[in-house]
Amino acid sequence: MTHAEKGAKYFCDGYNCSQSVILAFCDDLKLDKELALKLSSSFGGGMGRLREVCGAVTGMFMVAGLLSGYENTDDKDKKDAHYKLIQTLAQEFNDVHNTYICRELLGTVGKSSPVSDPRTAQYYKTRPCVKFVVTASEILDKHFFNN
Repeated sequence: MTHAEKGAKYFCDGYNCSQSVILAFCDDLKLDKELALKLSSSFGGGMGRLREVCGAVTGMFMVAGLLSGYENTDDKDKKDAHYKLIQTLAQEFNDVHNTYICRELLGTVGKSSPVSDPRTAQYYKTRPCVKFVVTASEILDKHFFNN
């Protein structure tokens, strides 16, 4: 199963978009799934349903940070290279979906209620988020796993 397929499955199992992306890569990262779920739980719905940066994009950024992030604050070159990568990943997502802002992707205005929508069959029929999880996973594969 590809990372994109795993991410889509996790989303359809009820995880938020950010959790779905990071979970798809947990085995490769040797990352504890409970830790990954908690770490990424705040970013669903464009950061706690504020409808800001898409959760799939923030999940993609977290995976990229775990794979190529910097640790030493004195290593300006590595920090700059990492930020360049993050901007590249964001641009690639934007190239596919014309934005990486949740409310624009969903066609909504402003932040929404903190109460999440029930995950019903109707929800999955109308919610486009699974395709954002797939795109983020495919971009990560392209940059880190040559898939």
